[in-house]
Amino acid sequence: MEAPEHTLAAYRRAIEEGADGLECDVRLTADGHLVCVHDRRVNRTSNGRGAVSALELADLAALDFGSWKERHADPYESPDTALDSDASDARTGAADPERTSVLTLDRLLTLVAEAPRPVELAIETKHPTRWAGQVEERLLELLDRHRLRTPVRVMSFSARSLQRVRAAAPHLPTVFLMQFLLPRHRDGRLPGGVRIAGPSIRLLRAHPEYVARAHRAGNEVHVWTVDEPEDVDLCVRLGVDAIITNRPQQVRARLGTTGP
Repeated sequence: MEAPEHTLAAYRRAIEEGADGLECDVRLTADGHLVCVHDRRVNRTSNGRGAVSALELADLAALDFGSWKERHADPYESPDTALDSDASDARTGAADPERTSVLTLDRLLTLVAEAPRPVELAIETKHPTRWAGQVEERLLELLDRHRLRTPVRVMSFSARSLQRVRAAAPHLPTVFLMQFLLPRHRDGRLPGGVRIAGPSIRLLRAHPEYVARAHRAGNEVHVWTVDEPEDVDLCVRLGVDAIITNRPQQVRARLGTTGP
């Protein structure tokens, strides 16, 4: 059974399955903690209700973030490892806190630091939020405290978020996520200082020529969320630089790679 998204169990399994990196979405709680939650509200992925930004960490810690996985046969899957975290888990049962508890970014950074091999980390800042620039400020504080020896990159659909990161930490690579190809980006150019494009696989299916244009502009291309074999093959043909998937083991096998 697949582990619930953004849980510690999911990320552990992704590492076990050979993911080259992990991807997480982060949101700031009312009391200033970054937690790994995809949606603005906790309604879909927990037994609670309300916006993450309006809840304190203690409120989130009291919720069950795992049982929804058993309730829904075909749950929505968000992009969660960089070759991803929503991988299958051998452990079962709602009593397992690694499957049911909210995950803080602080704990995930510790997991990455303790991994038996180098594992990259891609962190997506979720916007809009009432906390605006405090998200990036807190993120950079945590990264500075942990001082990971593996590469970290920050991703966002918000160009303003990436600008804040670039201004405070110009050494950190940034990824501009795209669901649609706007006219100003069709030639492969990105917001100032950003050197990695992050198009969805749907965008790439509709505009396969985009990869070559981005490369000509000097940018890398990291594609999300690539779970189907035919989409993996498309990415290979187009020469993308990284694949984000919910199925690292299957994608690695499709790519003809070996385990870690």
